[in-house]
Amino acid sequence: MSAVPQIRIPATYMRGGTSKGVFFRLDDLPESCRVPGKARDRLFQRVIGSPDPYATHIDGMGGATSSTSKCVILSRSTRPDHDVDYLYGQVSIDKDFVDWSGNCGNLSTAAGAFALHAGLMDPARVPHDGVCVVRIWQANIGKTIIAHVPVRAGQVQETGDFELDGVNFPAAEIMLEFVEPSDEGEERGALFPTGKPVDELEVPGVGTFKATMISAGIPTVFVNAAEIGYTGTELREAINGDPAALARFEAIRVAGALRMGLIKTPEEAATRQHTPKIAFVAPPHGYISSSGRPISADQVDLLVRALSMGKLHHAMMGTAAVAIGTAAAIPGTLVNLAAGGGERSAVRFGHPSGTLRVGAEARLVDGTWTVTKAIMSRSARILMEGWVRVPGDAF
Repeated sequence: MSAVPQIRIPATYMRGGTSKGVFFRLDDLPESCRVPGKARDRLFQRVIGSPDPYATHIDGMGGATSSTSKCVILSRSTRPDHDVDYLYGQVSIDKDFVDWSGNCGNLSTAAGAFALHAGLMDPARVPHDGVCVVRIWQANIGKTIIAHVPVRAGQVQETGDFELDGVNFPAAEIMLEFVEPSDEGEERGALFPTGKPVDELEVPGVGTFKATMISAGIPTVFVNAAEIGYTGTELREAINGDPAALARFEAIRVAGALRMGLIKTPEEAATRQHTPKIAFVAPPHGYISSSGRPISADQVDLLVRALSMGKLHHAMMGTAAVAIGTAAAIPGTLVNLAAGGGERSAVRFGHPSGTLRVGAEARLVDGTWTVTKAIMSRSARILMEGWVRVPGDAF
């Protein structure tokens, strides 16, 4: 019988957008966990309560959903013109791995706020009242994110009247700019890794579908809802309770990952569940959101449903929203066509919890589409702070 005492590690539990995660300062982690490797992975798994064959996270801080099984590390940045480095780990719920292959757009909001909460900002850059511009280096994907964090009396303003569908209480608005969100590292290729805004994607055992495969915010595979038997108005219950549907979506995701060059063999997809995302789009149509609120067709430009870590997301991942905004800005993509086609700098899309507006600046340069930035607003607040405890032999 093990009787190793628990250790405690300074930590902050935060909501960012429609996600929650456990935040750490790099210097507060045990020394073996300050560098990438098994020790860090094991620590984060134990903090969250994974792997959990019961998929409940009873013995950890996780919430047994992809939106709540997350850990974040922040440190002062050594990069020029940046304030903090932000590293994100997506902890698998029931399997033994932590996925470091992408970013969490929702928790990027909380990263900006945490930079101030944790004293990682140069005090000279923090106004007494106003908006603090936090320059974040997103270390997973090697990209810059600018967070505009409201400040009162030198502290983060967390309360306010900004409402975000998928979050049940209002809070202060934090605007995010994702700078040059495409081309996420050399191994991921360009904005369209296949070179085309629309491809025919052959999925073994499932069929062949039109697909827009884009790398902006996070690698994402978009398909038309109608082609796979959906309307785009579905809520979580319609898909997450259907094992055959989930298996079909995973097959599409794996096929897309192979075409995008993210993996070399289908087997690799099992340890890369966070990326790419799989989403399906449809033209505007009225539906009832998960909160019971009616969403009319004239409130949105298109409908989007996306899966994260193998399940339909209850709202929309922030990074996927960047992909949506980017694809919508480029004529001819499935996202753009679902929104009515043509050039557009912003779209409001319907998701299971309501609607979200996202904008992107795209331009055609020498026959190649490039995106300078994508913009959206979220909110964040501290839920709890202090220490998280784990058994001393957990990592």
